[in-house]
Amino acid sequence: CITPIPEGAQQLQKFPQRLFAVRPRILEGTPGVTEEVYEEDKKLWKKHVDTYKRVNKLIGKSRYRNIMDMNAGLGSFAAVLDSPGSWVMNVVPTISERNTLGIIYERGLIGIYHDWCEAFSTYPRTYDLIHASGVFSLYENK
Repeated sequence: CITPIPEGAQQLQKFPQRLFAVRPRILEGTPGVTEEVYEEDKKLWKKHVDTYKRVNKLIGKSRYRNIMDMNAGLGSFAAVLDSPGSWVMNVVPTISERNTLGIIYERGLIGIYHDWCEAFSTYPRTYDLIHASGVFSLYENK
């Protein structure tokens, strides 16, 4: 799936700077996502990941190489992990209120759409860490 950059968008920054720069889709007007929402999301996930690292000292080290974020949102969890030896599969649930996969791609991250009512196509133990913030709330009444 190739997602074109919005017309009139400036050149994307080099990695890793592009992880934190405001994405062209946000500046162009992604429904439900403003520059302020994007910045707040980065701050929130920085705070959460810092807390995770205090509780589990191995996060951000080479122990967790394959990570899945089951409800990736804007991809901020993956961006703030700051672990060059890791990669994160960012999953945007198909029932999400916001279509954010394009923003995830523009950050230089990988991701997919998925309906968690169906089985995921890879063996779950393929991942060393599974992050599931807010997933159960999405499917609460399904």
